[in-house]
Amino acid sequence: MVAKRRSRVLLILGGIGLLMIGLLSGILLMEWRIQQAQLTVTPTRIVERVQLGGGETVGAITLPEVDGQRLVLDPRVLNQVFREVAERVTPAVVYIEVSTERTSALPGDFFHRFSPDQERFFREFMPRQSVGSGVLISPDGYIVTNYHVVEDAREILVTLADKRQFAARLVGFDHSTDLAVIKIDPPPGETFPVIALGNSDELKVGEWVLAVGNPFRLTSTVTAGIVSALGRQVNIIDDFFRVEDFIQTDAAINPGNSGGALVNLRGELVGINTAIATESGAYEGYGFAVPVNLVARVVEDLIAYGEVQRGYLGVSIQEIDAQQARKLGLPDVRGVLITEVRKGGAADQAGVRAGDVVLSVGGRDVDAPNELQSVVARHRPGDRLDLEIWRQGQRLHLQVELMGRDAPAYQAWFSELTEEAPPRMPELSPQPPGSVFNLESWGLGLRALTAAERAAFDVDSGVYLAYVARGSVAEAAGLPRDVVILQIEGVEVAAPEDALMLLEELAEAETVLFRVKKRDGTVAFYEVPIPELSSTQ
Repeated sequence: MVAKRRSRVLLILGGIGLLMIGLLSGILLMEWRIQQAQLTVTPTRIVERVQLGGGETVGAITLPEVDGQRLVLDPRVLNQVFREVAERVTPAVVYIEVSTERTSALPGDFFHRFSPDQERFFREFMPRQSVGSGVLISPDGYIVTNYHVVEDAREILVTLADKRQFAARLVGFDHSTDLAVIKIDPPPGETFPVIALGNSDELKVGEWVLAVGNPFRLTSTVTAGIVSALGRQVNIIDDFFRVEDFIQTDAAINPGNSGGALVNLRGELVGINTAIATESGAYEGYGFAVPVNLVARVVEDLIAYGEVQRGYLGVSIQEIDAQQARKLGLPDVRGVLITEVRKGGAADQAGVRAGDVVLSVGGRDVDAPNELQSVVARHRPGDRLDLEIWRQGQRLHLQVELMGRDAPAYQAWFSELTEEAPPRMPELSPQPPGSVFNLESWGLGLRALTAAERAAFDVDSGVYLAYVARGSVAEAAGLPRDVVILQIEGVEVAAPEDALMLLEELAEAETVLFRVKKRDGTVAFYEVPIPELSSTQ
Protein backbone atom coordinates (compact mmCIF):
# COMPACT_ATOMS: atom_id res chain seq x y z
CA MET A 1 0.00 0.00 0.00
CA VAL A 2 2.69 2.32 0.98
CA ALA A 3 4.63 1.54 -2.16
CA LYS A 4 1.64 2.31 -4.39
CA ARG A 5 1.04 5.68 -2.70
CA ARG A 6 4.69 6.58 -3.12
CA SER A 7 4.60 5.63 -6.79
CA ARG A 8 1.51 7.80 -7.34
CA VAL A 9 3.11 10.78 -5.69
CA LEU A 10 6.19 10.48 -7.84
CA LEU A 11 4.06 10.21 -10.93
CA ILE A 12 2.13 13.36 -10.06
CA LEU A 13 5.30 15.30 -9.30
CA GLY A 14 6.86 14.16 -12.58
CA GLY A 15 3.81 15.35 -14.48
CA ILE A 16 3.92 18.71 -12.78
CA GLY A 17 7.64 19.03 -13.61
CA LEU A 18 7.01 18.23 -17.26
CA LEU A 19 4.22 20.78 -17.32
CA MET A 20 6.48 23.48 -15.83
CA ILE A 21 9.24 22.68 -18.30
CA GLY A 22 6.78 22.98 -21.17
CA LEU A 23 5.45 26.32 -19.95
CA LEU A 24 8.96 27.68 -19.48
CA SER A 25 10.01 26.51 -22.92
CA GLY A 26 6.95 28.14 -24.42
CA ILE A 27 7.69 31.45 -22.68
CA LEU A 28 11.32 31.43 -23.83
CA LEU A 29 10.30 30.57 -27.37
CA MET A 30 7.78 33.43 -27.43
CA GLU A 31 10.37 35.90 -26.11
CA TRP A 32 12.86 34.82 -28.78
CA ARG A 33 10.29 35.29 -31.52
CA ILE A 34 9.38 38.79 -30.27
CA GLN A 35 13.04 39.85 -30.31
CA GLN A 36 13.47 38.49 -33.84
CA ALA A 37 10.42 40.39 -34.96
CA GLN A 38 11.74 43.63 -33.44
CA LEU A 39 15.03 43.25 -35.24
CA THR A 40 13.33 43.13 -38.62
CA VAL A 41 11.06 46.16 -38.02
CA THR A 42 12.40 49.68 -38.97
CA PRO A 43 12.33 52.02 -35.90
CA THR A 44 9.92 54.95 -36.04
CA ARG A 45 11.43 58.57 -35.56
CA ILE A 46 9.71 60.42 -32.77
CA VAL A 47 11.38 63.89 -33.55
CA GLU A 48 11.56 64.95 -37.16
CA ARG A 49 14.81 66.44 -38.51
CA VAL A 50 14.89 70.29 -38.55
CA GLN A 51 16.43 72.09 -41.51
CA LEU A 52 18.67 74.96 -40.27
CA GLY A 53 19.24 78.08 -42.34
CA GLY A 54 18.46 78.08 -45.98
CA GLY A 55 16.88 81.56 -46.05
CA GLU A 56 17.70 84.18 -48.65
CA THR A 57 20.40 86.81 -47.88
CA VAL A 58 19.74 90.51 -48.38
CA GLY A 59 22.80 91.06 -50.56
CA ALA A 60 23.13 94.28 -52.51
CA ILE A 61 20.35 96.84 -52.11
CA THR A 62 19.15 98.97 -55.02
CA LEU A 63 18.29 102.48 -53.90
CA PRO A 64 15.55 104.62 -55.44
CA GLU A 65 16.55 106.41 -58.61
CA VAL A 66 18.00 109.89 -58.03
CA ASP A 67 18.65 112.35 -60.88
CA GLY A 68 18.31 109.58 -63.38
CA GLN A 69 20.86 107.34 -61.64
CA ARG A 70 20.10 104.13 -59.82
CA LEU A 71 22.58 103.39 -57.05
CA VAL A 72 23.38 99.98 -55.59
CA LEU A 73 24.50 99.65 -51.94
CA ASP A 74 26.35 96.54 -50.84
CA PRO A 75 26.67 96.25 -47.01
CA ARG A 76 29.88 94.29 -47.46
CA VAL A 77 31.55 97.42 -48.80
CA LEU A 78 30.71 99.34 -45.62
CA ASN A 79 32.01 96.47 -43.52
CA GLN A 80 35.27 96.58 -45.43
CA VAL A 81 35.57 100.35 -44.83
CA PHE A 82 35.13 99.94 -41.07
CA ARG A 83 37.60 97.07 -41.01
CA GLU A 84 40.30 98.89 -42.98
CA VAL A 85 39.94 102.09 -40.95
CA ALA A 86 40.25 100.14 -37.69
CA GLU A 87 43.35 98.31 -38.96
CA ARG A 88 44.96 101.56 -40.10
CA VAL A 89 44.21 103.61 -36.99
CA THR A 90 44.66 101.16 -34.10
CA PRO A 91 48.52 101.02 -34.28
CA ALA A 92 48.68 104.80 -33.70
CA VAL A 93 46.53 104.73 -30.53
CA VAL A 94 48.46 103.97 -27.34
CA TYR A 95 47.62 102.81 -23.83
CA ILE A 96 48.81 105.15 -21.06
CA GLU A 97 49.42 104.15 -17.44
CA VAL A 98 50.19 106.97 -15.03
CA SER A 99 51.56 106.70 -11.51
CA THR A 100 50.99 109.70 -9.25
CA GLU A 101 52.02 110.56 -5.72
CA ARG A 102 48.53 110.95 -4.31
CA THR A 103 45.75 108.44 -3.87
CA SER A 104 42.46 107.82 -2.14
CA ALA A 105 41.91 104.48 -3.84
CA LEU A 106 42.65 102.34 -0.77
CA PRO A 107 39.72 101.35 1.45
CA GLY A 108 39.13 103.43 4.54
CA ASP A 109 39.80 100.46 6.84
CA PHE A 110 43.42 100.46 5.67
CA PHE A 111 44.04 103.89 7.17
CA HIS A 112 42.41 103.10 10.50
CA ARG A 113 45.69 101.49 11.56
CA PHE A 114 47.45 104.84 11.63
CA SER A 115 47.27 108.09 13.53
CA PRO A 116 45.57 111.05 11.76
CA ASP A 117 48.97 112.46 10.73
CA GLN A 118 50.10 109.10 9.37
CA GLU A 119 46.79 108.62 7.59
CA ARG A 120 47.15 111.98 5.84
CA PHE A 121 50.72 111.11 4.86
CA PHE A 122 49.78 107.78 3.33
CA ARG A 123 46.74 109.18 1.53
CA GLU A 124 48.83 111.93 -0.02
CA PHE A 125 52.00 110.05 -0.90
CA MET A 126 51.11 106.45 -1.67
CA PRO A 127 51.37 105.93 -5.44
CA ARG A 128 48.14 105.78 -7.42
CA GLN A 129 47.81 104.46 -10.95
CA SER A 130 45.38 105.72 -13.54
CA VAL A 131 44.98 104.77 -17.18
CA GLY A 132 43.95 106.42 -20.41
CA SER A 133 44.68 106.63 -24.10
CA GLY A 134 46.80 108.73 -26.43
CA VAL A 135 47.36 109.27 -30.14
CA LEU A 136 50.74 109.25 -31.88
CA ILE A 137 50.98 112.39 -34.00
CA SER A 138 54.61 112.28 -35.15
CA PRO A 139 56.98 109.47 -36.19
CA ASP A 140 59.48 110.53 -33.52
CA GLY A 141 57.09 109.84 -30.66
CA TYR A 142 54.99 112.89 -29.77
CA ILE A 143 51.64 111.81 -28.32
CA VAL A 144 48.56 113.93 -27.67
CA THR A 145 46.25 112.99 -24.80
CA ASN A 146 44.02 114.66 -22.21
CA TYR A 147 45.64 116.66 -19.46
CA HIS A 148 43.46 114.96 -16.84
CA VAL A 149 45.02 111.62 -17.88
CA VAL A 150 48.59 112.71 -17.02
CA GLU A 151 47.85 115.29 -14.32
CA ASP A 152 50.22 115.03 -11.33
CA ALA A 153 52.11 112.24 -13.12
CA ARG A 154 55.17 110.85 -11.39
CA GLU A 155 55.78 108.18 -14.01
CA ILE A 156 54.15 107.69 -17.42
CA LEU A 157 54.27 104.32 -19.17
CA VAL A 158 53.09 104.01 -22.78
CA THR A 159 52.14 100.67 -24.33
CA LEU A 160 51.83 100.46 -28.11
CA ALA A 161 49.35 98.28 -29.95
CA ASP A 162 52.17 95.79 -30.62
CA LYS A 163 52.72 95.47 -26.81
CA ARG A 164 56.04 97.34 -26.73
CA GLN A 165 56.37 99.64 -23.72
CA PHE A 166 58.17 102.98 -23.38
CA ALA A 167 58.69 105.45 -20.56
CA ALA A 168 57.24 108.85 -21.50
CA ARG A 169 57.89 112.40 -20.34
CA LEU A 170 55.51 115.33 -20.18
CA VAL A 171 56.19 117.99 -22.82
CA GLY A 172 53.45 120.45 -21.90
CA PHE A 173 49.77 120.86 -21.20
CA ASP A 174 46.93 123.31 -21.60
CA HIS A 175 44.30 123.68 -18.86
CA SER A 176 41.89 125.57 -21.10
CA THR A 177 41.41 122.68 -23.54
CA ASP A 178 42.34 119.75 -21.26
CA LEU A 179 45.06 118.70 -23.70
CA ALA A 180 48.61 117.54 -23.06
CA VAL A 181 51.57 116.30 -25.09
CA ILE A 182 53.91 113.53 -23.92
CA LYS A 183 56.97 112.12 -25.67
CA ILE A 184 58.45 108.66 -26.11
CA ASP A 185 61.73 107.97 -27.90
CA PRO A 186 61.83 105.42 -30.74
CA PRO A 187 64.56 102.78 -30.89
CA PRO A 188 67.53 103.76 -33.09
CA GLY A 189 66.62 103.71 -36.75
CA GLU A 190 62.89 103.22 -36.11
CA THR A 191 59.81 105.41 -36.29
CA PHE A 192 56.34 105.08 -34.81
CA PRO A 193 53.04 104.68 -36.73
CA VAL A 194 51.24 107.99 -37.07
CA ILE A 195 47.59 108.85 -37.59
CA ALA A 196 46.58 111.27 -40.36
CA LEU A 197 44.95 114.55 -39.33
CA GLY A 198 41.55 115.43 -40.77
CA ASN A 199 39.59 118.68 -40.86
CA SER A 200 37.04 118.92 -38.06
CA ASP A 201 35.53 122.06 -39.62
CA GLU A 202 34.20 119.84 -42.43
CA LEU A 203 32.37 117.44 -40.09
CA LYS A 204 28.61 117.23 -40.43
CA VAL A 205 26.02 115.87 -38.04
CA GLY A 206 25.12 112.31 -39.03
CA GLU A 207 28.56 111.30 -40.36
CA TRP A 208 29.97 107.95 -39.27
CA VAL A 209 32.91 108.05 -36.86
CA LEU A 210 34.95 105.47 -34.95
CA ALA A 211 36.26 105.88 -31.40
CA VAL A 212 39.53 104.06 -30.68
CA GLY A 213 40.96 103.72 -27.19
CA ASN A 214 41.37 101.55 -24.10
CA PRO A 215 38.15 101.54 -22.05
CA PHE A 216 38.27 99.65 -18.75
CA ARG A 217 41.87 98.58 -19.60
CA LEU A 218 40.56 96.74 -22.69
CA THR A 219 43.31 97.81 -25.06
CA SER A 220 42.79 98.65 -28.74
CA THR A 221 38.99 98.82 -28.57
CA VAL A 222 37.08 100.21 -31.56
CA THR A 223 33.48 101.43 -31.36
CA ALA A 224 31.31 103.04 -34.04
CA GLY A 225 28.70 105.78 -34.06
CA ILE A 226 27.76 109.02 -35.72
CA VAL A 227 28.41 112.69 -35.10
CA SER A 228 25.45 113.58 -32.89
CA ALA A 229 26.09 117.33 -32.61
CA LEU A 230 28.80 119.96 -33.05
CA GLY A 231 29.95 122.92 -30.96
CA ARG A 232 28.86 121.51 -27.61
CA GLN A 233 29.74 123.30 -24.36
CA VAL A 234 29.23 121.08 -21.30
CA ASN A 235 31.31 122.95 -18.67
CA ILE A 236 33.54 120.02 -17.73
CA ILE A 237 36.91 121.78 -17.99
CA ASP A 238 37.82 123.33 -14.66
CA ASP A 239 39.37 126.53 -15.93
CA PHE A 240 37.99 130.07 -16.11
CA PHE A 241 39.24 130.47 -19.68
CA ARG A 242 38.11 127.01 -20.78
CA VAL A 243 37.63 126.47 -24.50
CA GLU A 244 34.84 123.96 -25.12
CA ASP A 245 33.70 123.36 -28.67
CA PHE A 246 33.15 119.61 -28.46
CA ILE A 247 32.11 117.12 -31.08
CA GLN A 248 29.29 115.03 -29.62
CA THR A 249 29.09 111.39 -30.70
CA ASP A 250 27.15 108.27 -29.78
CA ALA A 251 30.17 106.02 -30.42
CA ALA A 252 30.68 104.21 -27.10
CA ILE A 253 33.23 106.07 -24.96
CA ASN A 254 34.01 104.81 -21.46
CA PRO A 255 36.59 105.45 -18.72
CA GLY A 256 39.97 104.73 -20.28
CA ASN A 257 38.96 106.17 -23.66
CA SER A 258 40.09 109.66 -22.58
CA GLY A 259 42.81 110.86 -24.92
CA GLY A 260 41.91 108.33 -27.60
CA ALA A 261 41.10 108.94 -31.25
CA LEU A 262 37.86 109.88 -32.94
CA VAL A 263 38.31 109.21 -36.67
CA ASN A 264 36.21 109.50 -39.81
CA LEU A 265 35.75 106.78 -42.42
CA ARG A 266 38.87 107.97 -44.22
CA GLY A 267 40.94 107.01 -41.18
CA GLU A 268 41.67 110.67 -40.36
CA LEU A 269 41.77 112.02 -36.83
CA VAL A 270 38.88 114.43 -36.29
CA GLY A 271 38.90 114.67 -32.50
CA ILE A 272 40.45 113.61 -29.19
CA ASN A 273 37.94 111.79 -26.99
CA THR A 274 37.66 113.68 -23.72
CA ALA A 275 34.51 113.01 -21.70
CA ILE A 276 31.17 111.29 -21.38
CA ALA A 277 27.85 112.55 -20.03
CA THR A 278 26.79 109.95 -17.47
CA GLU A 279 25.14 109.42 -14.13
CA SER A 280 26.42 105.86 -13.69
CA GLY A 281 30.09 106.45 -14.51
CA ALA A 282 29.84 104.42 -17.72
CA TYR A 283 28.67 105.08 -21.27
CA GLU A 284 25.08 106.27 -21.59
CA GLY A 285 25.04 107.42 -25.19
CA TYR A 286 26.83 110.79 -25.06
CA GLY A 287 30.53 111.23 -25.67
CA PHE A 288 32.54 114.37 -26.40
CA ALA A 289 35.77 115.01 -28.30
CA VAL A 290 38.00 118.06 -28.82
CA PRO A 291 38.01 118.99 -32.55
CA VAL A 292 41.28 118.18 -34.26
CA ASN A 293 41.69 121.68 -35.69
CA LEU A 294 41.88 123.04 -32.14
CA VAL A 295 44.05 120.11 -31.07
CA ALA A 296 46.59 120.80 -33.83
CA ARG A 297 46.85 124.46 -32.84
CA VAL A 298 47.45 123.62 -29.17
CA VAL A 299 49.88 120.78 -29.88
CA GLU A 300 52.09 122.90 -32.13
CA ASP A 301 52.71 125.38 -29.34
CA LEU A 302 53.14 122.76 -26.62
CA ILE A 303 55.86 121.05 -28.65
CA ALA A 304 57.60 124.28 -29.61
CA TYR A 305 57.26 126.29 -26.40
CA GLY A 306 55.88 124.04 -23.66
CA GLU A 307 52.81 126.24 -23.36
CA VAL A 308 50.13 127.68 -25.64
CA GLN A 309 50.65 131.14 -27.06
CA ARG A 310 47.03 132.21 -27.11
CA GLY A 311 45.63 135.54 -28.24
CA TYR A 312 42.77 137.30 -26.43
CA LEU A 313 40.20 139.85 -27.53
CA GLY A 314 39.83 141.31 -24.06
CA VAL A 315 36.04 141.10 -23.84
CA SER A 316 33.32 139.48 -21.77
CA ILE A 317 30.59 137.78 -23.77
CA GLN A 318 27.24 136.07 -23.40
CA GLU A 319 24.68 134.20 -25.50
CA ILE A 320 21.83 136.02 -27.23
CA ASP A 321 18.24 134.90 -26.74
CA ALA A 322 15.12 135.84 -28.70
CA GLN A 323 14.19 138.71 -26.38
CA GLN A 324 17.66 140.30 -26.61
CA ALA A 325 17.68 139.85 -30.38
CA ARG A 326 14.46 141.88 -30.64
CA LYS A 327 15.83 144.64 -28.41
CA LEU A 328 19.03 144.84 -30.47
CA GLY A 329 17.10 144.94 -33.73
CA LEU A 330 18.65 141.74 -35.07
CA PRO A 331 16.75 140.16 -37.98
CA ASP A 332 17.14 136.73 -36.32
CA VAL A 333 18.60 135.15 -33.18
CA ARG A 334 22.31 134.96 -33.92
CA GLY A 335 25.73 136.23 -32.88
CA VAL A 336 27.43 136.74 -29.51
CA LEU A 337 26.82 139.77 -27.30
CA ILE A 338 29.78 141.80 -26.00
CA THR A 339 28.98 142.76 -22.40
CA GLU A 340 32.33 144.30 -21.44
CA VAL A 341 35.41 145.56 -23.26
CA ARG A 342 38.69 145.73 -21.37
CA LYS A 343 40.21 149.20 -21.68
CA GLY A 344 43.41 149.17 -23.71
CA GLY A 345 42.84 145.59 -24.84
CA ALA A 346 42.77 144.25 -28.39
CA ALA A 347 39.04 144.73 -28.92
CA ASP A 348 39.10 148.21 -27.38
CA GLN A 349 41.89 149.34 -29.68
CA ALA A 350 39.95 147.99 -32.67
CA GLY A 351 36.87 150.03 -31.77
CA VAL A 352 34.66 147.27 -30.36
CA ARG A 353 32.12 148.53 -27.80
CA ALA A 354 30.01 146.95 -25.08
CA GLY A 355 26.62 146.14 -26.56
CA ASP A 356 28.04 145.12 -29.94
CA VAL A 357 27.11 141.74 -31.37
CA VAL A 358 29.82 139.66 -33.03
CA LEU A 359 28.25 137.95 -36.04
CA SER A 360 31.33 136.33 -37.56
CA VAL A 361 35.09 136.03 -37.08
CA GLY A 362 37.30 135.64 -40.11
CA GLY A 363 34.25 134.84 -42.21
CA ARG A 364 33.03 132.09 -39.87
CA ASP A 365 29.63 132.63 -38.25
CA VAL A 366 29.57 132.49 -34.45
CA ASP A 367 26.25 131.97 -32.67
CA ALA A 368 27.38 130.91 -29.20
CA PRO A 369 30.08 132.11 -26.78
CA ASN A 370 32.04 128.86 -27.02
CA GLU A 371 32.11 129.15 -30.81
CA LEU A 372 33.68 132.62 -30.56
CA GLN A 373 36.16 131.37 -27.95
CA SER A 374 37.12 128.41 -30.13
CA VAL A 375 37.81 130.55 -33.19
CA VAL A 376 39.91 133.06 -31.25
CA ALA A 377 41.75 130.28 -29.38
CA ARG A 378 43.22 129.04 -32.66
CA HIS A 379 45.20 132.26 -33.08
CA ARG A 380 48.34 133.67 -31.48
CA PRO A 381 49.12 137.12 -30.08
CA GLY A 382 49.73 139.49 -32.98
CA ASP A 383 47.35 137.69 -35.35
CA ARG A 384 44.76 139.91 -37.02
CA LEU A 385 41.10 138.86 -37.19
CA ASP A 386 38.26 140.40 -39.18
CA LEU A 387 35.13 140.86 -37.06
CA GLU A 388 31.64 141.39 -38.45
CA ILE A 389 29.78 143.50 -35.86
CA TRP A 390 26.10 144.40 -35.44
CA ARG A 391 25.73 147.83 -33.85
CA GLN A 392 22.49 149.80 -33.64
CA GLY A 393 21.00 148.23 -36.73
CA GLN A 394 24.15 148.42 -38.85
CA ARG A 395 26.78 145.89 -39.88
CA LEU A 396 30.38 146.96 -39.32
CA HIS A 397 33.65 145.29 -40.18
CA LEU A 398 36.54 145.80 -37.76
CA GLN A 399 40.02 144.35 -37.70
CA VAL A 400 41.47 143.42 -34.33
CA GLU A 401 45.06 142.48 -33.47
CA LEU A 402 45.05 139.90 -30.67
CA MET A 403 47.11 140.41 -27.50
CA GLY A 404 48.71 137.81 -25.24
CA ARG A 405 47.76 137.41 -21.61
CA ASP A 406 51.03 139.11 -20.62
CA ALA A 407 49.89 142.39 -22.21
CA PRO A 408 49.83 145.21 -19.60
CA ALA A 409 46.16 145.88 -20.35
CA TYR A 410 45.27 142.34 -19.32
CA GLN A 411 47.30 141.82 -16.14
CA ALA A 412 44.83 143.31 -13.69
CA TRP A 413 41.91 141.85 -15.64
CA PHE A 414 43.24 138.30 -15.43
CA SER A 415 43.88 138.72 -11.72
CA GLU A 416 40.34 139.99 -11.16
CA LEU A 417 38.79 137.11 -13.08
CA THR A 418 40.80 134.35 -11.45
CA GLU A 419 41.32 136.03 -8.05
CA GLU A 420 44.97 135.12 -8.44
CA ALA A 421 47.86 135.60 -10.82
CA PRO A 422 47.32 134.24 -14.32
CA PRO A 423 47.75 130.44 -14.19
CA ARG A 424 51.07 129.06 -15.34
CA MET A 425 52.29 125.55 -16.03
CA PRO A 426 53.56 124.51 -12.58
CA GLU A 427 57.26 123.74 -12.55
CA LEU A 428 57.29 123.18 -16.27
CA SER A 429 56.16 126.21 -18.18
CA PRO A 430 58.07 129.16 -19.50
CA GLN A 431 56.77 132.64 -18.89
CA PRO A 432 54.53 134.20 -21.52
CA PRO A 433 56.20 134.56 -24.92
CA GLY A 434 56.82 138.27 -24.42
CA SER A 435 59.37 137.62 -21.66
CA VAL A 436 61.20 134.85 -23.54
CA PHE A 437 64.35 135.77 -25.48
CA ASN A 438 64.10 133.91 -28.78
CA LEU A 439 67.43 132.87 -30.24
CA GLU A 440 66.09 131.71 -33.58
CA SER A 441 69.34 130.56 -35.14
CA TRP A 442 70.16 128.48 -32.06
CA GLY A 443 66.59 127.30 -31.64
CA LEU A 444 66.52 128.37 -27.99
CA GLY A 445 64.12 130.33 -25.82
CA LEU A 446 65.64 131.83 -22.65
CA ARG A 447 64.10 133.70 -19.75
CA ALA A 448 64.83 134.68 -16.17
CA LEU A 449 64.23 132.23 -13.34
CA THR A 450 61.19 132.60 -11.10
CA ALA A 451 61.43 132.23 -7.33
CA ALA A 452 59.61 128.90 -7.54
CA GLU A 453 62.09 127.61 -10.13
CA ARG A 454 65.08 128.64 -8.03
CA ALA A 455 63.64 126.53 -5.24
CA ALA A 456 62.71 123.63 -7.51
CA PHE A 457 66.17 123.47 -9.13
CA ASP A 458 67.97 124.43 -5.90
CA VAL A 459 69.98 127.18 -7.58
CA ASP A 460 70.68 130.80 -6.71
CA SER A 461 71.10 131.99 -10.28
CA GLY A 462 71.02 130.87 -13.86
CA VAL A 463 68.85 131.14 -16.96
CA TYR A 464 65.78 129.03 -17.59
CA LEU A 465 65.73 127.18 -20.94
CA ALA A 466 62.07 127.59 -21.89
CA TYR A 467 62.11 125.67 -25.15
CA VAL A 468 64.31 124.00 -27.74
CA ALA A 469 62.99 124.26 -31.28
CA ARG A 470 62.58 121.12 -33.32
CA GLY A 471 65.25 120.64 -35.97
CA SER A 472 67.59 123.18 -34.37
CA VAL A 473 71.31 122.71 -33.69
CA ALA A 474 70.51 122.64 -29.97
CA GLU A 475 68.03 119.78 -30.36
CA ALA A 476 70.50 117.87 -32.54
CA ALA A 477 73.07 118.22 -29.75
CA GLY A 478 70.60 116.78 -27.24
CA LEU A 479 70.14 119.95 -25.20
CA PRO A 480 66.78 119.51 -23.37
CA ARG A 481 64.21 122.13 -22.39
CA ASP A 482 63.07 122.70 -18.81
CA VAL A 483 66.62 123.00 -17.43
CA VAL A 484 68.66 125.81 -15.92
CA ILE A 485 71.71 127.00 -17.82
CA LEU A 486 74.43 127.58 -15.21
CA GLN A 487 77.44 128.30 -17.42
CA ILE A 488 78.34 128.86 -21.05
CA GLU A 489 81.95 127.97 -21.85
CA GLY A 490 82.72 128.02 -18.13
CA VAL A 491 81.32 131.51 -17.58
CA GLU A 492 78.40 131.77 -15.17
CA VAL A 493 75.18 133.31 -16.48
CA ALA A 494 72.70 135.00 -14.17
CA ALA A 495 70.30 136.54 -16.68
CA PRO A 496 69.23 136.04 -20.31
CA GLU A 497 71.22 139.13 -21.26
CA ASP A 498 74.40 137.42 -19.99
CA ALA A 499 73.76 134.43 -22.23
CA LEU A 500 73.06 136.64 -25.24
CA MET A 501 76.32 138.55 -24.81
CA LEU A 502 78.36 135.37 -24.39
CA LEU A 503 76.86 133.70 -27.45
CA GLU A 504 77.58 136.82 -29.53
CA GLU A 505 81.20 136.82 -28.35
CA LEU A 506 81.54 133.11 -29.21
CA ALA A 507 80.17 133.51 -32.73
CA GLU A 508 83.56 132.65 -34.27
CA ALA A 509 83.99 129.41 -32.30
CA GLU A 510 83.06 125.99 -33.66
CA THR A 511 81.09 124.76 -30.66
CA VAL A 512 79.77 126.12 -27.35
CA LEU A 513 79.68 124.13 -24.11
CA PHE A 514 76.55 124.52 -21.97
CA ARG A 515 76.54 123.45 -18.31
CA VAL A 516 72.96 122.86 -17.16
CA LYS A 517 71.11 121.55 -14.12
CA LYS A 518 68.02 119.36 -14.36
CA ARG A 519 65.10 119.11 -11.94
CA ASP A 520 66.41 115.88 -10.44
CA GLY A 521 69.61 117.68 -9.45
CA THR A 522 71.74 116.21 -12.23
CA VAL A 523 74.37 118.53 -13.73
CA ALA A 524 75.09 117.84 -17.39
CA PHE A 525 77.22 119.28 -20.20
CA TYR A 526 76.12 119.72 -23.83
CA GLU A 527 78.37 120.76 -26.69
CA VAL A 528 76.33 122.65 -29.27
CA PRO A 529 77.73 123.58 -32.71
CA ILE A 530 77.65 127.25 -33.69
CA PRO A 531 74.73 127.73 -36.12
CA GLU A 532 75.61 128.82 -39.64
CA LEU A 533 73.86 132.16 -39.15
CA SER A 534 74.71 133.27 -35.64
CA SER A 535 71.96 135.61 -34.63
CA THR A 536 70.92 136.13 -31.05
CA GLN A 537 68.22 138.63 -31.82
